[in-house]
Amino acid sequence: QVRLVESGGVLVQPGGSLRLSCAASGSIFSIRGMGWYRQAPRKERELVAVIATGKSTNYADSVKGRFTISRDNAKNTVYLHMNSLKPEDTAVYYCNAAVRPYSDNDVTYNYWGQGIQVTVSS
Repeated sequence: QVRLVESGGVLVQPGGSLRLSCAASGSIFSIRGMGWYRQAPRKERELVAVIATGKSTNYADSVKGRFTISRDNAKNTVYLHMNSLKPEDTAVYYCNAAVRPYSDNDVTYNYWGQGIQVTVSS
């Protein structure tokens, strides 16, 4: 079984910064892509940023230049550094990872964290 656990969410003022972390644990053979998604009230879940094993990245237009995704492959952890936060960044942020477990390492499974609230408000 593979588990993703997010941390770092909090209430922050507009213009502030925050770092989210997501650690994958369990019977992991390898992790391919990792990413962050978010879902605001009454909206659909949307991609925020993704990072490949080789550390190439892709960002939503709304966060380019403000957010940075990174990963530590040795720790099976992905980070989201968020700067210049805006009220519209308020959402539940979800970590995602494409994982090959030891039990079935020819197949890639998609795992999600439980979500963490980020609120940007004065």
